[in-house]
This record gives sequence, structure tokens and C-alpha cells, in this order.
Amino acid sequence: MLFPTTLVGSYPQPEWLIDRRKLAGRFPARVRARELWRVSEPWLKEAQNDATLLAIRAQEDAGLDIITDGETRRESYSNRFATALDGVDVDNPGTALDRSGHPNPVPRIVGPIRRARPVVVDDLKFLRAHTTRTIKMTVPGPFTMSQQAQNDYYGIEEEAAMDYAAAVNEEIRDLFAAGADIVQVDEPYLQARPENARRYGLRALNRALDGIGGATAVHICFGYAAIIHQRPSGYSFLPELAGCSCHQVSIETAQSGLDCSVLTKLEGKHIMLGCLDLNDTAIESRETIVGRVKRALPYVRADRVILAPDCGMKYLSREVAFGKMRSMVEAAAMLRAELGGEDASASSNRRR
Repeated sequence: MLFPTTLVGSYPQPEWLIDRRKLAGRFPARVRARELWRVSEPWLKEAQNDATLLAIRAQEDAGLDIITDGETRRESYSNRFATALDGVDVDNPGTALDRSGHPNPVPRIVGPIRRARPVVVDDLKFLRAHTTRTIKMTVPGPFTMSQQAQNDYYGIEEEAAMDYAAAVNEEIRDLFAAGADIVQVDEPYLQARPENARRYGLRALNRALDGIGGATAVHICFGYAAIIHQRPSGYSFLPELAGCSCHQVSIETAQSGLDCSVLTKLEGKHIMLGCLDLNDTAIESRETIVGRVKRALPYVRADRVILAPDCGMKYLSREVAFGKMRSMVEAAAMLRAELGGEDASASSNRRR
């Protein structure tokens, strides 16, 4: 099918589950941020399950082809995994500069980084049990986690990144064994720290994907639009992903007006094309989204394009997020009709 649709990962959590004012008023959590949850611990898991079902149904109702769990159980895209690893002290955190240049509490590395147990595999199993559509689970990337930590153990940062990579690799293997169709690795700091990324980021990422047989994606972005408002017109680290063993690369083009000619450097990859501007709460028309996608088509084959938001949708209202998803699905149907793919009615009924 041409132009499948998906989320980058997150969907807005309900106001009754998480304090969205607190969420929006701080930088993304690197250590645990239990104060964000409105539901007390004895009932939190049940509430998160209920909210995850709402996120799944919203994606299905909008007509998305590839479904995530909305990252509903997470305080941020990375801290759920990063704080579950051995070798980090989260009770006595360190400090690191966020990509905005502001200091943020982070896990402090005090020993060898190891994965003691599966972290989001149960989340994947819950997702698999509640939809028949293609499913995707996201995990934070090893390079990004190494940049979001204070290293008080390893002699050099690269060693920490490689141990993070081994932990991510173990998680990805278990996710595919549990029924994942796609696993996405989130590596925004490849863009934010390109010098370090060129020294060892790609090697760590490929270590995380070593020996993985399923479909894998890598998300690289400029940061959440609600926090990082300005976008450059090009990536500082993107052509280098041609050397990554992943199958899909997720990029932003909507808010940044990205020069899509760079996509010729990623020949052979499927491109998860960010075509929803998350800095704008207006719901784009399907024609606007079609125009954004067509900007990329001279540089990437239509059968390698996946439609997605620029980044995670967690800071939008649920109403705006749903409207944007629905408009993206309608845009995909228009593109299929024009370029000879399946029509909208066939798409909305698939795998039911």
C-alpha cells in the first residue's frame, strides 16, 4: 500500500491521567517525574491501561495504518527506559545540558550499564492484544541516552553509549519476539550533538540494531515544537544515516520547510515523512499535507514514503491531535488515488 500513516510515537495523555500544565511547564523528564501523574500508585497501572486503550482507539478511528501505544505510560519518551537500567543512580541524579542549553536532572552513571529486565515489552503485549493492525513500539536510542546522563563511571562517553546500545539491542529482540511489527529507535541527539554523533553515535546505533531481523526505524528530530520553537532549514546529521542498518528514517519537514533534496542521500531507506506541523494548533487541510508530501517525491520513491507528524504529539490537545491525524489519513487517500494506490475505503477497512 502506498503512503501508510502512523504516529512518531506519542499521543496526548488525558488530563485526568497526567497534569498537562506541569508537563508543558518543564523540560522533558530524564529522571522519574511521578509528580506528573494525577492517579495514585495503587490505581495508576489500571488508569494507564484505560488511557492506552483510548489512544489506540483514537488512532484506529482516525484511520492510521500503523498503531503505537501512544507512549501513554511514559513521563517522557526516554526516561521510562533509561531509569530502568542497572548502573544508573536515579535517586541521586546528576546534571546535563538539554538540547536547549538548559541544565536538567539526569541519571548518573555509577556502574556498568546493563538491562536487568524487559522494560516496555509488557506495553507492547498490551498493544498487540488490543488491535489487529500493524503495530510499532518505540525505544530511546543509545547515543541519546548517553547524552542525557552524567557519566561518573566510564573513562570515555563512547563506552557508555556502547553499553546503552547492548541494552537497547536486548530490548528490541524481546519486542519482536513479543509481536512487534516495527520497532523505532528515537535518536534526537544525533541532530543536537552532531560532532559526538559523527565520532561514535552511528556505531552505537548500529550496535543497537545488530542482528535484528524485524523492521526497524530511527527517529531524528529538532525537538518538541512546544519546547524548541525555531527550526533550521536542514539537519546537521542526516545523510550519515545512510550507513545505518535501519529500514526507515523518520524526519521533520512540515515546520522546518526542510529542503527535501537531502533525501537522495538516504536511497534505499523508507522515509517516515513529517508532514504535520506540531507548532501550529490549526488542523491542516488535506491539501496542505498533500503539498508537503509532494515536495519530497522528486527525491524519494512514493512507495518508500510513510506519512507521520513531525515529532511526538503529546503536547497537543487530544482534539487537535485527532483532527491532524484524520487530515493526514485523508491526504494519504488523496495521494493514493492520484498515484494509483488503494482507495480510502479499502484503507480504512484493512486488517479488521
